[in-house]
Amino acid sequence: MGRAVVRLAHAAKLEVVAAIGAGDDVGKDAGELAGVGAIGVKVTADLDALASSKAQALVDFSTPAVVARAAEVCAANGIAIASGTTGLDDAGNRALDAAAAKVPVLWEPNMSVGVFVLSDLVKKAIAALGPDFDIEIVEAHHRLKVDAPSGTALRLAEVAKAARDESAKDREKSRFVTGREGKPGARVASEIGVLAMRGGDVIGDHQVHLLGDGERIELTHRASSRDLFARGALRAGRWLIGKPAGRYRLGDVLA
Repeated sequence: MGRAVVRLAHAAKLEVVAAIGAGDDVGKDAGELAGVGAIGVKVTADLDALASSKAQALVDFSTPAVVARAAEVCAANGIAIASGTTGLDDAGNRALDAAAAKVPVLWEPNMSVGVFVLSDLVKKAIAALGPDFDIEIVEAHHRLKVDAPSGTALRLAEVAKAARDESAKDREKSRFVTGREGKPGARVASEIGVLAMRGGDVIGDHQVHLLGDGERIELTHRASSRDLFARGALRAGRWLIGKPAGRYRLGDVLA
């Protein structure tokens, strides 16, 4: 993802002033790695390089452990954070919350504008259909993805839960089911299934199934290029510059 961010930033005439990475990329020019030619910025594993970079915004696609440390550095140096890292643990979320007291912070499990629209469609569809339609969410990703279900699927599930519980009123509150086996019995109306598939080189597919008696609705988003995530994150990063400290979502950028 870092290479896509650098390449698209270069195309948009945005200045890359620091590049944080790991492994064999360390010490190499970030522009050359991204295929846009040398930009005079070498990849470093040292997050403290952000402090001296005069960066205005960090675009982050890393790991939960890195997010926590990066949030501390950004908060201490007035750098806005646009993070698309998934699989965040409590420590990562707490670090972003702490940073948001000092700088603008936007975290989204999926930086795609299309996925944001999908979330909105899910909310509107459930509100219109009511609580008698069963909700199942299925996601598919490449074989190397380490977390499951995906952050996007969990976010869609949260949106679906809020919409269903509002529609259901006094009925049993929704609950998530992330797998079924053996004899779990008949499906409970309050269940929201969240199922994951892993294989091949799938960039990211998300389907929300709304299943009623005699009919069903399927809402689908398929990512065909990782560029869409980098593009969305860059848009978010630019938007955050100059904003007050606090937590933001992609919907704020698109409003």
